[in-house]
Amino acid sequence: MENHIVITGATGVIGSVIAGKLIASGENVVVFSRSPKSAASKVPGAAAYVKWDSDLADGEWTEYVEGAKAVIHMAGKPLLEERWSDEHKVECYDSRIVGTRNLVNAINAASRKPNVLISSSAVGYYGSFDRCDDTPPLDEDAPEGDDFLAKICYDWEKEARKVSDEVRLVILRTGIVLSTKGGMLERLLLPFNLFVGGPVGSGEQCLSWIHIDDEVAVIIEAISHEGLKGAVNLVAPGAVSMSAFAKALGSVMSRPSFVPVPKLAVQVLMGEGAEYAVKGQNVRPKALQDYGFSFSYTDLQWALKDLVEHNK
Repeated sequence: MENHIVITGATGVIGSVIAGKLIASGENVVVFSRSPKSAASKVPGAAAYVKWDSDLADGEWTEYVEGAKAVIHMAGKPLLEERWSDEHKVECYDSRIVGTRNLVNAINAASRKPNVLISSSAVGYYGSFDRCDDTPPLDEDAPEGDDFLAKICYDWEKEARKVSDEVRLVILRTGIVLSTKGGMLERLLLPFNLFVGGPVGSGEQCLSWIHIDDEVAVIIEAISHEGLKGAVNLVAPGAVSMSAFAKALGSVMSRPSFVPVPKLAVQVLMGEGAEYAVKGQNVRPKALQDYGFSFSYTDLQWALKDLVEHNK
């Protein structure tokens, strides 16, 4: 197979949309998955479904790296979807760092290397802060933070940067991707529908958000556009506070937004992970703006209206 696109994490909220759009456009997509049979039902129409897991250093999957147009690496155990334990933290770390290391080793060993590796990271790279004004807007040159999430992101990126110089590297420092299909927005819909919605924690933490349509558009554009390279903050211009986010969502849904979720309640549900659920980052998309990317959604309320009305 030649000139195909490999995707890890293709069954996730973001990956499934990317894969679907690429397949619909006629691209030969190869899905790497722990469960190829399950992936085939969730992401129909791919050219191949190949067994891959973060701890697989070699195997049949390495053959599909040869001659690929692009490798889009989205896989990683969800960080904030269960209560934290030492085991959960290790799994989250290893699924990203070991998985990226194995993928990069296979790319570097290939005789016909992919043109580009598009590898996930997150705005947690910069650390986590209590309020929007704790830092100026952070661009891609800002230093890494010193907490656990920052360490994951730093080490994750470090493995991706070991890819051959023959391969263009794009590192996606993604913010909060807004979608009704998963993530923060999906979890907020039920309490808002029940008239008990409101901000999580103090409400002063910063949310650097992006509409899923813009998230996907950047990633697809990065496949063939040489101008996108290095670290890229994948967020919309203009971070907002959690309180402002809750107010905007309440307005869109015609629901009140004044019932807060106290930090203590989040701690009961998430343990140590609560520290990151009630903090945030004030990040700006300097690399995307310098590149000239045209965001479809820069206004939060307009973005939420589109997502809720169209169930995206």
